[in-house]
Amino acid sequence: MSSASFPPSFLWGAATSAYQIEGAVREGGRTPSIWDTFSHTPGRTAGGEHGDIAVDHYHRYRDDVALMADLGLNAYRFSISWSRVQPTGRGPEVQVGLDFYRRLVDELLAHGIKPAVTLYHWDLPQELEDAGGWPERDTAYRFAEYAQIVGEALGDRVEQWITLNEPWCSAFLGYGSGVHAPGRTEPAGTLRAAHHLNLAHGLGTQALRSVMPARNSVALSLNSSVVRPVSQDPADLAAARKIDDLANGIFHGPILHGVYPETLYTATELLTDWSYVQDGDLAAMNQPLDALGLNYYTPALVSAADSDVNGPRADGHGASAHSPWPGADDVMFHQTPGERTEMGWTIDPTGLHELIMRYSREAPGLPLYVTENGAAYDDKPDPDGRVHDPERIAYLHGHLGAVRRAISDGADVRGYYLWSLMDNFEWAYGYEKRFGAVYVDYSTLARTPKSSAYWYGKAARAGALPAVDEVF
Repeated sequence: MSSASFPPSFLWGAATSAYQIEGAVREGGRTPSIWDTFSHTPGRTAGGEHGDIAVDHYHRYRDDVALMADLGLNAYRFSISWSRVQPTGRGPEVQVGLDFYRRLVDELLAHGIKPAVTLYHWDLPQELEDAGGWPERDTAYRFAEYAQIVGEALGDRVEQWITLNEPWCSAFLGYGSGVHAPGRTEPAGTLRAAHHLNLAHGLGTQALRSVMPARNSVALSLNSSVVRPVSQDPADLAAARKIDDLANGIFHGPILHGVYPETLYTATELLTDWSYVQDGDLAAMNQPLDALGLNYYTPALVSAADSDVNGPRADGHGASAHSPWPGADDVMFHQTPGERTEMGWTIDPTGLHELIMRYSREAPGLPLYVTENGAAYDDKPDPDGRVHDPERIAYLHGHLGAVRRAISDGADVRGYYLWSLMDNFEWAYGYEKRFGAVYVDYSTLARTPKSSAYWYGKAARAGALPAVDEVF
């Protein structure tokens, strides 16, 4: 393998999630998820936009799979809509809902594209939220039942499985800052939700393995933060440690090592006594993983709140009157320097290399995948209908280069999933932010590959990165 190439078995994929692309929210027995409710609540999303139609992948999946194949991708990560499969979040499955995913998987395999299934990408059935949501322990047991249903239906054809996508967002943005569904602002509930998401992962992993072939891989995707202090002052180092515990240790601690960090308990002792951690929970969470997914976009720069450091401030994760960081009122977030995407996120490929190498040390021998990485830009068609996005090409070149450097440094990285395959509903931002390699005209739903899609497809076919200035 040359210094510029990737391993021959490397997966070149793209990623999506159900609520962001499927639409068809009332077809086939599907019932509302928390994102249906949240997005239809005035003031929650940009322009009151929602995913009722999204990009209509439910009806257009065959064309979308053919597009992936034409581009040269060999892997596709998608999520299952829990309320399409199990409308109330409990009880028997709906076969017509499962049939959609069976057809999608069959279509992918027919085109030589390896499917990777994510069971939960933030769309909890509304009935489970009405019963208390993730702060309630029962939700973890309901997730395990759901995992078994989907594992039985697709486990004979899907080898790669991810239990949860970014549980930090589910807990801290859904129940802390309230900028994501279900929109609650309960600091103690945030920590309870995180614990029960961890438990759901462990129980769901056991459920999947009880019904699937042993060859299948079970993982989860963490959006672990690269947390950097603004200085080496002890107060700033302590602030960075606190955010690292709340962003990372709260999940990888029990899942990889069977323990929560003691410093996490100390940081949150005024909010909760952690009495909901029952005997056997940590062992249940600490299931052996077959792989770990890492989602990365930008690093975090923090200081103690009373730091003398000057410079632009940032709230950490989106504008909100409520902090997503329970127990961290003494921490200040700073805007990292450098060029930014349309999300306002600093472009820093060194953070991806740092993250990969951290988990190579944190979990030696565990295969790693970059399950999300990408950028939003203000993409527009030119007069000929083509969409040129050189900024995204440069972004991908830099971040894939960071992945390649990590492999050279000994990291076992086996694949990369671009976020996202196509423009879609970007949660509370509605349709304002375009992350796709494929442009979607929201008035007609026509798909047009951007220059970055062709660039990425050439990389996938060659197993090496084209020049950043190559014209497509």
